[in-house]
Amino acid sequence: MNYLKTAILLAGLTALFCAAGYLIGGQGGMVVAFVIACAMNIISYWFSDKIVLRMYNAQPINSGFIYDMVAELSQKAAIPMPKVYVIDSFQPNAFATGRNPEHAAIAVTNSITQMLNNEELRGVIAHELSHIKNYDTLIMTITATIAGALGILANMAMFSGGRRDQPGGLLGAMALMILAPLAAMLVQMAISRTREYAADKSGAEISGTPMALASALQKIQHGAQKIDNNVAQQNPATAHMFIINPLHGKSTDNLFSTHPNTENRIKALQEMSVNKDRGSKGPWG
Repeated sequence: MNYLKTAILLAGLTALFCAAGYLIGGQGGMVVAFVIACAMNIISYWFSDKIVLRMYNAQPINSGFIYDMVAELSQKAAIPMPKVYVIDSFQPNAFATGRNPEHAAIAVTNSITQMLNNEELRGVIAHELSHIKNYDTLIMTITATIAGALGILANMAMFSGGRRDQPGGLLGAMALMILAPLAAMLVQMAISRTREYAADKSGAEISGTPMALASALQKIQHGAQKIDNNVAQQNPATAHMFIINPLHGKSTDNLFSTHPNTENRIKALQEMSVNKDRGSKGPWG
């Protein structure tokens, strides 16, 4: 069901993008919009991981207990060993990036290793490996790219001023300027929340300890609420990548949250721990 929801949301976002191009320039505008989207997706597909890792000044590591933990859990998840990076940050957090399991990376902040015990850290790494295994990193890259392209189209609509030859006219241009970026943001956030719940579930299955991941989420949430992540504040479009929202988001599952409510995620993991031997699907569907 989670994959179906993601597919529907991605289809809706793509349709919105095509409609926006049509409102600006008819069929010709739709073609131009499609070309822009393709170009941005190609760039994102090949270089997004390098861009975001450089943005956070992530440093590669090739040994140590984190590296060994990633290697062990990668084997358990039956995926290739991703590259491992450490970010110098006081805020505890982690994220995964890369276009596919063969070209992926996991990055953790150095403070997360000081805050979590080994079992909790295993849960976090398993969560990120789940994103890689399920191609969530690629899905979210595509989503963010289309959302960004919609922002460009909205700006084009603003400068075009709603010419008479535009299919939507002035009202169409105004609607595009206001509604398209908002709708894109809502779809992007909905996809992000859907994939986080799925990664919690499969990550707990990989690590074998749902309650350790639940405890880790609680600790990371507590740290993220108190400690700023300056790079994330300057680049909020990357917030959806992290296991916990680094931007001090509200604690409820509202339309403007990039992450599910942490308490809801913990509750789902608790139910998984109780029901894992009963074959219950729990709240993920």
